[in-house]
Amino acid sequence: MIKIYLLSFCFLFILQVGFAQQNNAKLISGNFQQATIAQFVSDIESKTDLHFYYDASQFDSLKITLQVNNQPLDTVLEKAFRNTDFHFSVSSRQVFLTKGRAVVTELALGFMVANTPGKIPVHRPNVVIAEYNEEKDKKMPDATTENKVYQIGIKTNEPLSGNAILSGYIRDIKSGEGVAGSRIFIGEPKTGVSTDQFGYFTMTLPRGKHILNIRAMGMRDTRRQINLYTDGKLNIEVQEQINSLKEVKISGDKIANVRSTQMGTTKLDIKTIKEIPAVFGEADVLKAVLTLPGVTSVGEATTGFNVRGGAADENLILLDGATIYNPAHFFGFFAAFNPDLVKDIQLYKSSIPEKFGGRLSSVLEITNREGNKKNFTGSIGVGLLTGRLNLEGPIVSDKTSFIFGARTSYSDWLLHLLPEAYKHSSASFNDFNLGISHQIDDKNNLYLTGYLSNDKFKLNSDTAYAYSNKNLVLKWKHNYNDKLYSVISAGIDRYQYSISSSANAVNAFDLGYHIAQNNFRADFTYLLSPKHTISFGVSSILYKIDPGTFDPVGTASLVAQQIVPTEKALESAVYIGDKYDVTDKFSVSAGVRYNIYSYLGPQTIDNYAPNLPKGPATVLDSTTYKSGKIIHTYQAPDFRLSARYMLNDNLSLKAGYNTLHQFIHLLTNSTSISPTDVYKLSDPNIKPEHGDQVSLGIFNNSKSNTIEMSVEVYYKRLRNYLDYKSGAVLLLNQHVEQDVINTQGKAYGAEFLLKKTTGKLNGFISYTYSRTFLKQDDPNAGELINKGNYYAANYDKPNIFNFTGNYRFTHRYSVSLDMTYSTGRPITLPIAKYEYGGSDRVLYSDRNAYRIPDYFRSDFSLNIEGNHRVHQRTHNTWNVGVYNLTGRQNAYSTFFTEQSGVISGYKLSVFANPIPFINYNIRF
Repeated sequence: MIKIYLLSFCFLFILQVGFAQQNNAKLISGNFQQATIAQFVSDIESKTDLHFYYDASQFDSLKITLQVNNQPLDTVLEKAFRNTDFHFSVSSRQVFLTKGRAVVTELALGFMVANTPGKIPVHRPNVVIAEYNEEKDKKMPDATTENKVYQIGIKTNEPLSGNAILSGYIRDIKSGEGVAGSRIFIGEPKTGVSTDQFGYFTMTLPRGKHILNIRAMGMRDTRRQINLYTDGKLNIEVQEQINSLKEVKISGDKIANVRSTQMGTTKLDIKTIKEIPAVFGEADVLKAVLTLPGVTSVGEATTGFNVRGGAADENLILLDGATIYNPAHFFGFFAAFNPDLVKDIQLYKSSIPEKFGGRLSSVLEITNREGNKKNFTGSIGVGLLTGRLNLEGPIVSDKTSFIFGARTSYSDWLLHLLPEAYKHSSASFNDFNLGISHQIDDKNNLYLTGYLSNDKFKLNSDTAYAYSNKNLVLKWKHNYNDKLYSVISAGIDRYQYSISSSANAVNAFDLGYHIAQNNFRADFTYLLSPKHTISFGVSSILYKIDPGTFDPVGTASLVAQQIVPTEKALESAVYIGDKYDVTDKFSVSAGVRYNIYSYLGPQTIDNYAPNLPKGPATVLDSTTYKSGKIIHTYQAPDFRLSARYMLNDNLSLKAGYNTLHQFIHLLTNSTSISPTDVYKLSDPNIKPEHGDQVSLGIFNNSKSNTIEMSVEVYYKRLRNYLDYKSGAVLLLNQHVEQDVINTQGKAYGAEFLLKKTTGKLNGFISYTYSRTFLKQDDPNAGELINKGNYYAANYDKPNIFNFTGNYRFTHRYSVSLDMTYSTGRPITLPIAKYEYGGSDRVLYSDRNAYRIPDYFRSDFSLNIEGNHRVHQRTHNTWNVGVYNLTGRQNAYSTFFTEQSGVISGYKLSVFANPIPFINYNIRF
C-alpha cells in the first residue's frame, strides 16, 4: 500500500514539475516602460495560460522597466523583481507574487494521509477547493478569497456541457449589505450582469471552470474561481477600496457606461457626493445632481431642478421607492435626504426603465443603506445650523438589521444676526429615517422603510408656515428559482402644508393643503437565456388631493370659509421589457408600458362650449358624479427603445427613444417649486402632459478605464404642458381650468462629460447646451402668448458649465473645488409706461424676452480625516470651507417698484457674500 502512495506521489510531483516546465518553456517577449504591476501581469496573462495572484496594495509603488525577447517565465520574473523585496512562486498554471517571503509550493514530507481506502488525496497548498452542494448545505457560501475554487452545484461524472445558472448576492464584507450596481463578468465567453438594488445577481454560464471578475463602485476589484456543475448559488463578499495616493491603473472588462444599453443615466455614490462643497457644509444630494450634465436649477437654493428642458415637477423623486413631493428643507438650502444614510443615487434622463412612469423628464432614485448586519455602529455630525445622529446594527446577526437617522436644525441664532427686519424670524426643520431589513431564508427578504420630515418658519410676521412629508414602504423580494425573482412593494406617501395667522383676531385664518397617494407595484425579472433578460410587472397609484381649505380661526374672525372639493384618481400601468444581446457588439433593450388613468368621483365637472375659451361665460352646464364613479379615462402606451454598438473594446455608440405621460400637474406662479404650491390631477378639462425624446451618444473609456468621456445629443417634444393666463389665480381656485393654457414645446441640446476616477487628482467636467421653447397658438384657448410664436420657457438656460475636482495630498487631507456657470434665466420686463383712463399703466415686453445676469459660483472645502487605525473606537472627520468663494452677487430674482412716478428695477441675491462653513463628524 505504501508503495502505491509513493508511486502516486512521484507521479503527481512529476506532473506538477512538468506543468511548471511547460509554462516556463513558453518564451515571453515584451517591452515594459515604468509599467505598473497590473499592466505587467495583464500583458503576460494575455500571452500565456498563466493566472497571477497578488495583493495590489503591496505593489502600488513598483514600476517595472524591462525589455525581454523570447525568455522563459522564471528569467522574466527574476529580472523584473531584481534588487526588490518581491518574490514569485510557480505552481501548475498559477503564479503567486508576494512581498517579503515567497510562497512554498512543494508538498511537505509526510503531508498526505489516506482518508478513504483505495483513494489518494491530492492537495494544493495554495489553491483550496471549497465544495458546495446545494442539496446538503442549507446556507449558500460566502466567497471571501480569490485563491479558492468554489464548486457550485451537484457533481456528476459526466463531461460538463451545456449551461447552468449561477445566482447570489454581492455584499460588503464589513457590514453585510448588498452592493447595488456591482458588475460580474467573465472573459470567455464575454458575458456579464449587474446586481439589482439589493445586490442580487443571476447569470447563465457554460458549465465548467470560470474566473468571475467583480467590480463595484467604491469597492476593491476582485475575482472568484468557480467550477460550475449545475445550477447553484454563491454569495461574494467585497472590500472597500482604499485608494493609493499614486496613480493606479485598472485593467479588466469595460465598465457599464460603455457596455450597457442605457444612456442618459448617471450613478453617484455617497463618497463622491460628500466631496462636493455645499452651503453650510452638509453633503447635499440635490447639489450633487446639479453638477451633472443636462441638469440645472432656476436659481440659488431652489427646491426643484430641471432636466433636459423639463419643468421642475416633471421629475419623479424616489427614496427607497417612496415618492417625495418636497425634496428640500429650510427654504431649499438643505436637501430632505440624510447624507449619512444615503448609499447612492441614480438619475435617468433617457432610456428610463419601463417600470417607471408618470413623469416627463427624469427619475431620480435615491437608495438608503440597509444597515450593518454584523456590528453596531453609528455617527454624529455637527454643523453651523444642523446636527445629525445615525445608528445601525444587527437585530439578529447576519439576518436582520436596522438603520436609523435623525436630523434637526438650530438656526434661529443666524436669523437674529440678520437686519432688523428679520430679527423676529424663526425657522427649523427635522427629519427621521428608519430602515429594517430581514432575511427570512435564501429565497425571501423583507425591507421596511419609513421617512418623516417637518418644516416650520416665520419671517418677521405673525404668519406661520409648516409642511411635512410622511412615507412608508414595505418590500418583499422573492426568488422563485434561479431564473425568476420578484420585488413586490406597497406604500403610502403623504405631503401636507399649512399657513396660519392669528395675531389679528378679525383676519385670523388657517389654510391647509394635503396630498395622499397609496401605491402598489410588482416587478419581475426573468432570465430567459444568456442573451435575453425580461422584466415585467404592474403598478397602481391611488391619488387623493385636498386642494385647500381656508377656515376662520376664533369667533372674532370675519374670514369666509372656502373649501375646494377633493380630487381622486387611479393611475395604473402594466409593462414588459426585454434586453437582448444580438451579438457581443450589438445589444438592444426594448419595452412598452401601457398607462390607464381614471379620474374618479365624487366631483362636479363643468361642461364648456366647444371651440371657445374656457371661462364663466362659456359654461354650458355641470355634471355631478357619485363617489367612486369613473368620470373620465385616459389610456396610452409608452415606448422605450435603446441600442448599443461596440465600435471597439473602449468605444460604444448608443441611441435611445422613449415616450412618457404625466397625469399630475404642479400649479405655480414662481419659477421654482415652493412648499405652498398645489398639484392638480388631469380631468376632462385638463389633459395629461405627453412627451417623447430621441437621443444619441458616444461613450469612451481610456487609460485603463480611468478616464471616461461621453457626448450625448437629444431632441424632445412636449404636448399639453400647462402655462398660465396673465393674472391667473391658482390657490383655492375651484375652476382652475379657466386660468391655465395648454402649450406645445420643444427642447434640444448636447451634453459633454469628462471624468477622471483615480489618482491624487480626480473629478469631472461637464458642459451642457440646452434650449427649451413653448408655444401657444390655439385661438380657441383664449389669449395668444407672443402672438402664437415660440418663446423661451422660464427655466431655459442655454449654457451650463460645471467643474468638480478633488485633490488628495495624503489619506487624511484633501481639498475640493466646485465651479459652476450658467446663462441667466428668462424674465419678462416692463419696457414702457403709458397713460390710460387717467392713470399710468405699464407696458411689458413679450413673455420671457429678457434674461437676468449670468450665474457664476465657486465653492472650496478642506477635508480632514482622522487616523486610519483599524482597531479604534471612533473615527473623526472635519469639513471646512467657503461657499461662494468669490462673493459674486448672483441674481435669484428681479422685481420693480414705483416711487414718485419713477419705476426702478432691483435684483435679489440670496448669497451675496462668501459663506464660511464647518462640519464635524464622528463615527463609532
